[in-house]
This record gives sequence, C-alpha cells and structure tokens, in this order.
Amino acid sequence: MRAAYFPAVLLATGIGWGATQPLGKIAASSGHGPFGLILWQLVICVLVLGALTLVRGKRLALHPRALRFYLVVAVLGTLVPNFTFYLSVARLPAGIMSIVISAVPLIAFPLSVMLGMDRFGWRRAAGLGLGLTGVCLIAAPGAVLPDPSLAIWVPVALIGPLFYAMEGVFVARNGTEGLDAVQAMFGASVAGLVLCLPISLALGQFYVMPMPPGPTDWALIASSALHALLYATYVWMASRAGAVFASQTSYIVTAAGVIWAMLILNERFPPAVWLAAAVMLGGMFLVQPREKQAVAVIGD
Repeated sequence: MRAAYFPAVLLATGIGWGATQPLGKIAASSGHGPFGLILWQLVICVLVLGALTLVRGKRLALHPRALRFYLVVAVLGTLVPNFTFYLSVARLPAGIMSIVISAVPLIAFPLSVMLGMDRFGWRRAAGLGLGLTGVCLIAAPGAVLPDPSLAIWVPVALIGPLFYAMEGVFVARNGTEGLDAVQAMFGASVAGLVLCLPISLALGQFYVMPMPPGPTDWALIASSALHALLYATYVWMASRAGAVFASQTSYIVTAAGVIWAMLILNERFPPAVWLAAAVMLGGMFLVQPREKQAVAVIGD
C-alpha cells in the first residue's frame, strides 16, 4: 500500500497543478491588469499559506536575512514571472503555456554552470538542445500557433521560466535562511503583496474583488488556492520521498495542463504541439539532476 501511496500523491499533485494554467487564462480574460490579478492571487496565497503556518505551530520570521530572502523570492518567483504570465496567457493558448513552463529546469542548468554550481555534461547539454528545439517548434510560423503574429509572445512567455530558474538557483546557492519551504513561501507571498499593492495602485490596475465573485474571479481564487495547497503538498512529498521523485511532478503538470486546456477551454492542437511537448519533456528528463544535486522550485 505504501509503495503506491507516493505515486498517487504525485499524480494528484501534478494533475491539480496543471489546472492552474487554463484557470489563469480564464482569470486573465477578465480584462483586469496583470498586477491587479497578482495582488489578489497573493492575498489568497497569504491566507492559505498563513493558515498552514499557524496550524503547524510556526511563525513568520522577520530577521534581516529572512526579509532579504522574502524580497528576492517575491520578485524572482512571483511579481515578474506572473506579470509576464498574465500578459502571455491572455494571447497564447493555455496548453502552449503549460509546455513553455517546462523550460524552467532547462534554463536552470546553464545558469548553474555559469555560476560554478554545476558541472557541464553532454547528457544534460543534449537535454538543453532538445528544449530549445521544442521552443523553436512552438514559435515556428504556421506550425503551432493559431496566428503567426502571436509568435512574438513566446519570448515573453519564456521570461517566467527564466525568473523561476533564477529563483531556484538563488535558493540552491543561498538556502532558505533556516525556514522550511511553507514558511519561506508564506513570507515571500507577504513581501510580494506589500510590493504589489503600490504598483497596482500606481498603474491603475487595482480593483476590488466583487461579492459575490464572478466566473473569472472564481477562476483566479481557485488557481491561487490550488497553487498554495499543492505547493505545500509538493514540499511534504519532497521531504518524505526525495527531491528527484517530487520533481517528476513537472512532467505531469505539463501534460495535465495541455489536457485541462482541452477540457476546460476546448483548445485543440495540431500534431506539432504534441511533438513540441514530447521534445520538451525529453529535454527535462536529460537535464534533471541526480538526487544529491536535485533542487526543484516552483514559483508562486
């Protein structure tokens, strides 16, 4: 029974996380600005992760090193990537966004090598090459995107995985200042909320959540709550079953995101999309580090 327990949790976590991509697209269709959406996303994450922190008998650390950690992770893992996500997902199919997000470990590998945190290897270099091939398949005129003019948004969509990879490298290099992962992401969500509020006000993107919430608001609420809860589950699974086992969630998230996009948004894809997804997943498999090197960070 125990042998089947962790794979079942892994599968459920990946399937649930995959739903956040089409839900994010529905939220973006509301017409609200990206920072207005991010603000409410952070409010929900703070509530969920704060409750988990309190239930576990923990508290929010406020020493200088922790505050620095919260600030860096909030910028690298929430504000910038979510800003580019909402810009991109409003224009690109949600299924394509699910494939693009799989570029995180592909980008993290060369960053780690450049910083001397990892060694170059031909196996993982081949994985990086496969990942780049997958991106080219997506961006190729007439191959995947319904309108060739949308190709300009693929590089914008890749900014999110770039910043998630930078976040992962930062955490791998500097640690979490003695915080467990739920505490760390709770603090980062609070920092992100403090930063996001004045930005949304300055840009005129702040809005009041209607009561009762409408369909797009419920999509944002569901996406944000799912992320917070599933992140906590992911952290628990990594601590119990190992980081490499838990990192396999990424494969399920990508595949599930495409399937959820078909079910929820009725998106349909040409064969080139499935080829791009297979190539990207193959690249992820080759780039994936060994157990002792494994660092898997999924942004807010």
